Amino acid sequence: MKILILGGYGVFGGRLAHLLADLPEVELLIGGRDLARAQYFCGAYLGQPSVQPVKLDRRTIAESLHRYRPHLVVDASGPFQDYGDHRYGVIEACIAAGIDYLDFADAADFVFGVSQFDEAARKAGVYALSGVSSFPVLTAAVLREMAKSMDIVSVHGGIAPSPYAGIGLNVMRAVVGYAGAPVKLLRGGVQTHGIGLAESLRYTIAVPGRLPLRNIHFSLVDVPDLQVIPPEHATMTDIWMGAGPVPEILHRTLNLLAKARARFRLPSLEPFSRPFYTVLNLMKFGEHRGGMFVRARGLRDGRLVEMSWHLLAEGDDGPLIPSMAIEAIIRKVLAGAKPEPGARPATRALNLADYDKLFDGRSIFTGFREDDATSSIYQRVLGPAFDRLPLSVRALHASQGRRKWSGIAQVRRGPGLLARLAALLFRFPKAGDGIPVVVTFSPDRGGERWTRNFDGKRFDSHQSCGIGKDDYLLVERFGAVTVSLALVIDHGKLLLIPRRWSVLGIPMPQALLPVGTSFETEEANRFMFDVEISLPLVGLIVSYKGTLEPVQ
Repeated sequence: MKILILGGYGVFGGRLAHLLADLPEVELLIGGRDLARAQYFCGAYLGQPSVQPVKLDRRTIAESLHRYRPHLVVDASGPFQDYGDHRYGVIEACIAAGIDYLDFADAADFVFGVSQFDEAARKAGVYALSGVSSFPVLTAAVLREMAKSMDIVSVHGGIAPSPYAGIGLNVMRAVVGYAGAPVKLLRGGVQTHGIGLAESLRYTIAVPGRLPLRNIHFSLVDVPDLQVIPPEHATMTDIWMGAGPVPEILHRTLNLLAKARARFRLPSLEPFSRPFYTVLNLMKFGEHRGGMFVRARGLRDGRLVEMSWHLLAEGDDGPLIPSMAIEAIIRKVLAGAKPEPGARPATRALNLADYDKLFDGRSIFTGFREDDATSSIYQRVLGPAFDRLPLSVRALHASQGRRKWSGIAQVRRGPGLLARLAALLFRFPKAGDGIPVVVTFSPDRGGERWTRNFDGKRFDSHQSCGIGKDDYLLVERFGAVTVSLALVIDHGKLLLIPRRWSVLGIPMPQALLPVGTSFETEEANRFMFDVEISLPLVGLIVSYKGTLEPVQ
């Protein structure tokens, strides 16, 4: 199978080539206007397909198709927003030559308009699928899964790339180009428009049972989903899709410029693309993790419900996801499952099960959530992952009523003066072994109060589900100090990982965040706890571990 990749040495085309590296039956033509870059890419390529650098120009693509006769053309060049009056030239040339076509198009108008070539593609016996990427293929697959259990009314979604992912100049040109410009979308059941990158929301991507991303600032982007997904759901009245690039300070700078352009009717910000591209690719710090979310509200048996789907990608696997849809289609074609002839948006090219196969073996994790206000705190924070907890841990956290558990504990205290003062302030227990302990759990102000009694020495805390920036976190308050904790399941342990903290409601520096390895698990069919509280520059304050059993 001979595949011509336009922009094959670029970000998305290059990643696609690497995803196909295990296919010796594939021949890759790495095409573009810069032959030197194509030659360099082919020289450095490590994979089983044969690779050939090709110099070509999309304006004379028909000549190149006649010369090289590929079986498939993949357009990974862009920006598709800037293809001009003859923007479908490559598609028309492929149909005329009887060659199949796929593209990474992220321009909503471009993808929506490709259906005008459907009849011609059918007559030629070829397929031309546009927008074969996370937006809209993965979004559409998720929503079809959700639609099995509810009538979807409104949708919000977003992608948050890792700061280390890197971004191509053409992508930056596209994004900066529509900043402050009208973006077509469905709102209140009416086709209208928003303002690109001038509308924002915050959201926490939290795959059940895994460490969530930090609460992220998303802004409206002009992606195909906004136009091609609503026709698939008759009950849909609203759709909004955003991107959450970091660092946030650069993102907010672009927000301000977008609002200024819309307010004062300024010209396109596209000339600022290169400075933004340079700064964004230089400011690589923080967690090497990215993600995606799709949140839908709808009706089930006349009742309003909300579901969300979360994707978390760690390390270098995340940047590959936009190229995986085309990878999957190519692998299906090689296996004899070729898309039906015709030209159309690629919303139905793949199902969620296809993506599960692509993600398997990589550091990419997904999960659905459906909030239920009648569930316990830990059930709501963990979502479906709650059922993976050991039996005794589930038993302790499943109830919302008043209950009491008792057992034996071991306590250690930090030796330093500051550690002793902190332990005294929060009334932590004294050091010792074999200490009888009783923990009482009581409903309190929308949460739960934990009263711990270590042989007469009592201290308590209040736990609740986080909201806002603490969404999908467990919030525990010790007097004036509040710590937001991620609940992570790892090899039968429920880890409690500090993510944010405040004093009297005032956010405190991340560098001074309380630390310590704390977890719950099961030991000899009994609930087992191991809590460690330490402070940077101070060291251990207190640690206590032991076992508990319910008091009947």
